[in-house]
Amino acid sequence: MSINILKYESDVWRTADLLIGAGIKQSDFPKYMMPYFALLMVESRLIREAQRLEEEIGKDNIDDFVEEFQLAGLGYNDYIIRQGKSLKDICKNDKAFDSDFHLYLKSFDPETKYLLGVDKGTEEEKFLDISGISGQLKKKRILFETVQAWSEVDLTPFNNSEITTLEEHIKRRWADISAETAGEQYTPDDIISLISELIASKIEDNGKFLTIYDPTCGGGNLLFGVEDKIQEMFNRPTATYGQEWSDALFALAKIESRFRKDTLIEYGNTLTEIGKFFDKQFHIAVANPPYGVDWKGYAKDIKNDTTDRFVSLPSISDGQFLFTQHILWKLNSEGMAVVVHNGSTLFSGDAGSGESNIRKHFFDNDWVEGIIQMPTDEFFNTGIYTYLWIFNKNKPADRKDKVILVNASELYEPLKKSKGKKRKQMNPDNRAEIIKAFTEFKDNHFTRVFDKWHFYYNRQSIMLTNVDENGKHIEMPVKENKEGGKVEAKSIKLSPTQITVESEENITITEFTITDFDKATYKNLQQRFDEEVKPMIASLDYKEQTLKVQTEKSTYWYDSDKDTLIEETDGKQTEIGCGKIVIKSSYKKATKTKEASIVITAELTKDLQKDYEIIPYSPDEAENLQWIADFMAKYITKPFEYLDNVIGVEVNFNKVFYQPEILREVPQISSDLETLEGELANLENDLAL
Repeated sequence: MSINILKYESDVWRTADLLIGAGIKQSDFPKYMMPYFALLMVESRLIREAQRLEEEIGKDNIDDFVEEFQLAGLGYNDYIIRQGKSLKDICKNDKAFDSDFHLYLKSFDPETKYLLGVDKGTEEEKFLDISGISGQLKKKRILFETVQAWSEVDLTPFNNSEITTLEEHIKRRWADISAETAGEQYTPDDIISLISELIASKIEDNGKFLTIYDPTCGGGNLLFGVEDKIQEMFNRPTATYGQEWSDALFALAKIESRFRKDTLIEYGNTLTEIGKFFDKQFHIAVANPPYGVDWKGYAKDIKNDTTDRFVSLPSISDGQFLFTQHILWKLNSEGMAVVVHNGSTLFSGDAGSGESNIRKHFFDNDWVEGIIQMPTDEFFNTGIYTYLWIFNKNKPADRKDKVILVNASELYEPLKKSKGKKRKQMNPDNRAEIIKAFTEFKDNHFTRVFDKWHFYYNRQSIMLTNVDENGKHIEMPVKENKEGGKVEAKSIKLSPTQITVESEENITITEFTITDFDKATYKNLQQRFDEEVKPMIASLDYKEQTLKVQTEKSTYWYDSDKDTLIEETDGKQTEIGCGKIVIKSSYKKATKTKEASIVITAELTKDLQKDYEIIPYSPDEAENLQWIADFMAKYITKPFEYLDNVIGVEVNFNKVFYQPEILREVPQISSDLETLEGELANLENDLAL
């Protein structure tokens, strides 16, 4: 890599001075700078290729020269190739600039014009929209000065790799200032290096063709960066494939791809437009998909997807797990992937949720080989922890059903000068330590190796029966069902003669089948039910109010001090156990034989409470059932019934690598207190003097 090219970074950013003077806000700089930077990239590479071809075949016959140049498939511009004029030449005449610049843009080949956004219609994708942006700058009277400033940046002495280096630095600056493209535009070079080294640790230098895929490639820096680093380490031919939905970033990646061998960049939404690369599977996939971005705008397409790539759907507020499922669907049977995620994909969602089911799918198939926690402040637009998920569809035998967790949160060096929110970076020694740990695949002070089943758990639902202070609950009568079996009734029906409630309103109910209504107040019986009876019954609370239900033989109420129901018969009170007094009201429509009525009922039921317990999981069914039974026997003291059991999967880094604070011994604390008391006494004496 040439260091000299980085001096142009400041030259590029000097073009922004004109934008500031024109009142353009800083967050919009990428929109106004990308088109001209792309134009500069294209022009410099066309000039380099023209110079190379001229040295090779000469330029005596210009038509033959042009024909030969066009065969290279790098793009074309008649001003540059035939007339030998550059952007800098056009800017020498400010009076003819407007027409010359327009003709210069029109002279590009169709694909370059398509990507740059030259004279696009209102209904077309504009991509870099250079015509639209130029029109806006012309209105602000700074178009000529802007293009002139860009034309002073001469990239022709540098090769493709060096220009890519400058491009990455520029895109990083754009990522710093543009919240709109946070997390989508730039993956830091130290992370790209780590991802490349992780991949390198798993592949052989066997000369075989290697395909690399990024379904959210942005401007291509991660995809092309990994390819470049793999080629530096291995003598293997590579082909890169990427897809991007952002107009401008796609155009940048597409322009870059034309100056690389065996590269194909497609435009479109990876999650809905499955026609791109539909017939391909890949050896390697890398991605830094957008996280915290919802997918409700195309939820219908996702839910109606027919590819079977989505085994489950995550929360609609965050689509990163959709991309990961797609990536694994596109890997071949021996493929591996390294995907950047935030922490939510490790643990969000309870057992049975979309996120948990997706994690379970990954672990069930034994595709997860490792997860690495990155330091905070590593990326340019976020200070949160990020994680590298390492997927491998062809784990070696000694790693089957095993996963390594690497806590690399402390493996960094602070930057001397922050770059946006990026305050840390992983130096070569930090990365080497991670690669060594991943390669050795054993426990140390910052890594842990687990059986994959460690991350599974039972979410066992149960129905508890609440009991009183004596451990007793109300007993339900047993009845016979249609099949002749004995079953427990759900309630004890009461035939109330009166219900009283001691409250501010002192409610008394003596009528339990109501057929009349006050015609001056209500239009019909239904209205009386909706506006009077139903709200009144709903307000009753047998625990919070002194509510009593009287029948011909007994009276029932709830003793909140003892959590039990009381049955009083002939003056004798009996505690019949914890339970509920349920008062209901309903409206019965008129039939041919009965008039409309309001019916109020009372019944006693068990006090049931649905709950669940989180219990460790065993892949052995008998052992798993025993673990559940042992847990219940140890921790559940109330009567209960088993309901459904759902298996969940989550990864909790904090729990795995938690280091409890070491408390000081009591004698040491006492000694320190005595010292402080002595110092305080001396201070008081000094003040008294």
